[in-house]
Amino acid sequence: MRFRSVTLIFIGCIIGFLWSVFTPSALALTKIKLSDLSYKDCPAELAKGAVISSGSASANCFIVTGKAQNSTYKTVYDADIFGRIYDANNNPILQNRTRLGSIPEVPPGMSDFELRITVPANQPTPLQLKQFKASGFSGQVRR
Repeated sequence: MRFRSVTLIFIGCIIGFLWSVFTPSALALTKIKLSDLSYKDCPAELAKGAVISSGSASANCFIVTGKAQNSTYKTVYDADIFGRIYDANNNPILQNRTRLGSIPEVPPGMSDFELRITVPANQPTPLQLKQFKASGFSGQVRR
């Protein structure tokens, strides 16, 4: 009886050790620093017929550009972009929404990114881009 419990404990320790050694690396969330943010009007072919989500009011189309810094040695996939956008009167453009879009791939180092946004035509410019950041995964998550 005593031999059986010692054997079970020994086998459990071996399984635990092998499990910890041979587990795949986790797909950890990686933070991406965004800088040099600016925006420009969309080209005419993208801006044509732009409307806000309700579909009844006209809208202006803008492309937000900037630099994404991946400080890891791996490519980051599906990096979600978060931030706040305000109009000239300091009113929020996308109220109650901080996820603005995503970057499919961010290679190691510094790279450029673009993000298309639609703003109601009645909100005055210039826009203010604040608290922008991104985070993604070291392996492809969505297929």
